Amino acid sequence: MATAKKAPAKKAGGAKPPIKAPAKVPAKKAPAKKRTPSAAFMKAMTPSEALAAVIGATPAPRTEVTKKVWDYIKKNKLQDAANKRMINADAKLKAIFKKDQVSMFEMTKLINEHLK
Repeated sequence: MATAKKAPAKKAGGAKPPIKAPAKVPAKKAPAKKRTPSAAFMKAMTPSEALAAVIGATPAPRTEVTKKVWDYIKKNKLQDAANKRMINADAKLKAIFKKDQVSMFEMTKLINEHLK
């Protein structure tokens, strides 16, 4: 004869589930201070004649010069269609880059050579 297994008996007033600690509320951080730009970036630089043909002859900070060159590139659709990191130079940009095509990372180095 086979004996049937009995389920373990439950205790009366069994153990209670553990109480979870309340979630910690993160401390409020002080508002972030606005970062001031470096004086070297904000110094107005005079462009060379070749660069002035693209962005204008007025002195401008390096950041603005780069923005103006990008505006010129996008306006004249000089970004390579297959590889967007490459810029195809037209007659004005060829005077600055001295190449038919440059990468966007190389572009800033070549532009800085035309700033005083």
